[in-house]
Amino acid sequence: MPLTFELCPGRMIGGNHPCFIIAEIGQNHQGDVEIAKKMIKMAKDCGADCAKFQKSELEFKFNKQALERPYTSPHSWGKTYGEHKRHLELSHDAYRELQEYAQEVGIFFTASGMDEMAVEFLHELNVPFMKVGSGDTNNFPYLEQTAKKGRPMVVSSGMQSMETMRRVYQTVKKHNENFAILQCTSAYPLVAEDVNLRVITEYQKEFPDIPIGYSGHESGITISIAAAALGAKVIERHITLDKTWKGSDHSASLVPDELAELVRSIRVVERALGSGIKRMLPCEKACHDKLGKSVVAKVKIPKGTVLSLDMLGVKVAEPMGVAAQDIFQLVGKAVTEDVDEDVSVTPQVVEGYSKTC
Repeated sequence: MPLTFELCPGRMIGGNHPCFIIAEIGQNHQGDVEIAKKMIKMAKDCGADCAKFQKSELEFKFNKQALERPYTSPHSWGKTYGEHKRHLELSHDAYRELQEYAQEVGIFFTASGMDEMAVEFLHELNVPFMKVGSGDTNNFPYLEQTAKKGRPMVVSSGMQSMETMRRVYQTVKKHNENFAILQCTSAYPLVAEDVNLRVITEYQKEFPDIPIGYSGHESGITISIAAAALGAKVIERHITLDKTWKGSDHSASLVPDELAELVRSIRVVERALGSGIKRMLPCEKACHDKLGKSVVAKVKIPKGTVLSLDMLGVKVAEPMGVAAQDIFQLVGKAVTEDVDEDVSVTPQVVEGYSKTC
């Protein structure tokens, strides 16, 4: 069974614990704290476990030329990429305000630290766990710094190879045993052919002592539900209040109705997965009593006759006789009473019969 650990206070993940559902607000708040609060409340109302943002200290994430380059996209909030990012980047005080608000509404709050200084701030903010986004997964000095903080971690794996993810696992494990890896494909929106959900099962085999999850950028909820059916223990999806808003992530995000349905569906799937033990369940007894097959006599069988297979058939019968699957056990055994044609062969009339489980 995969390792279980406490991702947030009082909230275990892995093993048989419920899937942890992260509502990724990211920067879909449009740079507006009040919109961010509405999105936190939406995440809570829809049943998500955590509202997550993305935090950067821009001068540490980008060099000067990257911030000064012209940015003419329809999604731009400024003439340069730096102006665009500064519009969307919430202040430290705003993060403290949002964290307090999340506590008031009763949902866990965290963020992806997008650079080393952002990680330091989030550690100071005392977030319950650190999220490593796909873009930083192969930044091993950053990864090691984050792991050394000692907080639980969730690591996305978009744009990476299995060889890189093995190194990621080894790097984090050396400093921190409490982490999960998420299958992810970094495309927005993501088409089904590029999701590669089978990587979840490959990760489960490759890293059997940590929980495996899924971070999705596809449209709709079907694929994320399938990830839960494959055993994903963490599922992360971007959310929005309006898919038509300016910003490249909105089209790959879930609106409230979709998020609520995703949460409901995942909880149904979790109940449906069951124990893995195949047996007749109590709920099946009524059907079995009505339609279950048992052994009947094909011909009249006099007392003392040694049974052969050609004397026996299988039907829905009253009363229920020897179970259909035990028909071969009857061959070579004698009957202790006359059995008329088309009558149930009951255990009581077969000498030496022992019912199987």
